[in-house]
Amino acid sequence: MPTVIRSLARPRESSQGSSLTELLVGVSVLLLLAGLAVQVGAESMARQRLEVATRRLVLGLERGRAAAERLGRPCGLSLAPAGWQEPLKGSLAGCERAALPLAEGVENGSIQLSHNLPDTLRFSSNGLVLDGGTVVLSSAGTELRRCLVMAPPLGVVRLGRYGGAPGGHPDSAACRPDPTL
Repeated sequence: MPTVIRSLARPRESSQGSSLTELLVGVSVLLLLAGLAVQVGAESMARQRLEVATRRLVLGLERGRAAAERLGRPCGLSLAPAGWQEPLKGSLAGCERAALPLAEGVENGSIQLSHNLPDTLRFSSNGLVLDGGTVVLSSAGTELRRCLVMAPPLGVVRLGRYGGAPGGHPDSAACRPDPTL
């Protein structure tokens, strides 16, 4: 009888490994961690797409200025949802080699663009920007929105974080400085 009492008081040691419950808890924790990693990765990729598009937006402006100076004559660029392109209408010649997609190498539709620039942004023969406005860029997968404000005639460009209403008309006052740029 004392042998039976001793075996009930002390649980039997198992050398067979984990129980089904322990295995399920372990798998659940791994799935949760994997889900968090995917979510963080998607946010990071969306931010990266947005930063690349912002840099390409500025690069297109610089290309337009350089083309006008190189050619010694006025030229223009239009900003379409896909990026900078030759003007679709009007008598102003396009700025040669200045067209530039905003999301090159990125799936179409991943960068959303809103702006109040004229149909054709004009550059003088000495590279001055004759028009101004505000551009707002956003990307699916992140709440971050970037903005560019351009003031004529020097074409001073200010980049920042946009704090205006989503889907609203771009407002230069809502373009706040961002120290990460």
